[in-house]
Amino acid sequence: MDEQRTGTGVDTGAEPVAETPATPVGAGTGREKGREEGREEGDEGRTSPSRVPAWLRTVGRGWRHPRLRWPKRVALALVVTVVLSLLTAGIALRVNYAGDPASGTRTRDRDALWMGHAWVDGRKKDADVKALARRLRTTGIRDLYVHAGPLEHDGTLPESAYPKARRLVEAVHRELPGVRVQAWLGDVLATEGEVGMRLERAATRAAVVRSAGQILDAGFEGAHFDLEPLHSGDSNYLSLLDDLRHVTRAHDAQLSVAAHQIDPLPNLHSVFGAFTAHPKWWSQSFFGQVARRVDQIAVMSYDTALPLESLYGGYVAEQTSLALEVTPKSTDLLMGLPFYYEDNMDHHGSAETVAAAVRGTRLGLSRTDRTREHFGVALYVDFAAREKDWTAYEEGWVR
Repeated sequence: MDEQRTGTGVDTGAEPVAETPATPVGAGTGREKGREEGREEGDEGRTSPSRVPAWLRTVGRGWRHPRLRWPKRVALALVVTVVLSLLTAGIALRVNYAGDPASGTRTRDRDALWMGHAWVDGRKKDADVKALARRLRTTGIRDLYVHAGPLEHDGTLPESAYPKARRLVEAVHRELPGVRVQAWLGDVLATEGEVGMRLERAATRAAVVRSAGQILDAGFEGAHFDLEPLHSGDSNYLSLLDDLRHVTRAHDAQLSVAAHQIDPLPNLHSVFGAFTAHPKWWSQSFFGQVARRVDQIAVMSYDTALPLESLYGGYVAEQTSLALEVTPKSTDLLMGLPFYYEDNMDHHGSAETVAAAVRGTRLGLSRTDRTREHFGVALYVDFAAREKDWTAYEEGWVR
């Protein structure tokens, strides 16, 4: 950084210059006047070399060393590459959000709604079910993912967690014939910390399978699993899904999962994981492996950290296309809609809107598999939804 000096009043450490007889008393020389002004007005804007910390002077000399010429050029090239990559990605997402969705790319009456724990612990009453029915009757929602967990870290599930489950299922069948009630079960995995569920343990996976049978015996019509953070390529998770499928088929029930987003660039999860220990995305191949083992797969297409609505919508369009390419025709693919508002580093509420997610979903569907029937959206989450979220869903997707 260039040092700035004020006037000519830099103290050089020399003795003051004596006044000459021709100099009026009290006037002083320009050097002395500058020095006195510096004392009176402070040292703002003036950094004396003696006041620069020794370590900073050492760093400065090291940075100017001829040996660092090429490393500095490489560092500059890396910065430019990152900036250009981000700019290119932003332009690509914005272009992906352009155009008009094709006709017919609206609800197939296979949508879903994530719902809170209050529906099974006794806080919600019959009047609440009636109000819910009035809200959902004219939508495309067919499945309700009702929180009935969480699972214990060892895979077990206390029956006390869902005391009013059967009453809820009966009430929904009465008010909304044809709508299925699935148990939403989740837990934190110990993939990025010491505490959590460990899928590498066979006993834990077996307990999860027993818990699935337990909730199906309680009246639920499906088991919806949300285990996070789940890293791409987890073979223990695939093994768990294979075992769960035997149980759900024996009960003539649904097996569904909440899925991570897909790599927007090849192997991005590996690169991201190497620097952050949180890979975030799944490879497209792994997503396909999961989709082939379940009846429904719902992409958690929110919390993207994107700052603009157009970028977020373009990202959802891309995610929709990537998921469609590897999901079997017989599996219901659902794209998540953010029915909540937050404003933080992971989720910018002004950008991640329901309207942008719906438009992005329709654009991706239009470009990739416009006539696909086993497709829908999943609304997250009922207790945080605003009226404007419902309106955007109904106007953009249902009507």
